[in-house]
Amino acid sequence: MKAAIHPKYKDTRVVCACGHNFMTRSTNDSDIHIEICSNCHPFFTGKQKLMDTAGRIERFNRKYRKGGAPAEPVAAETKS
Repeated sequence: MKAAIHPKYKDTRVVCACGHNFMTRSTNDSDIHIEICSNCHPFFTGKQKLMDTAGRIERFNRKYRKGGAPAEPVAAETKS
């Protein structure tokens, strides 16, 4: 390896918006402020909720159900 070309890694504190903080190493000179961490992210905390917005899951299940007739077509308006 070449000498004196690599950056200096210093201990850096990472601070989350929820108040959790931890130490890591970085080339950054100051604290790192983040919005979400593993302590407050819904995926890691187990508080993740599946939201059915506007019946999308139901519509998907109707469209791709196994067997039976295909899903009912949507009636289009016609001009008179």
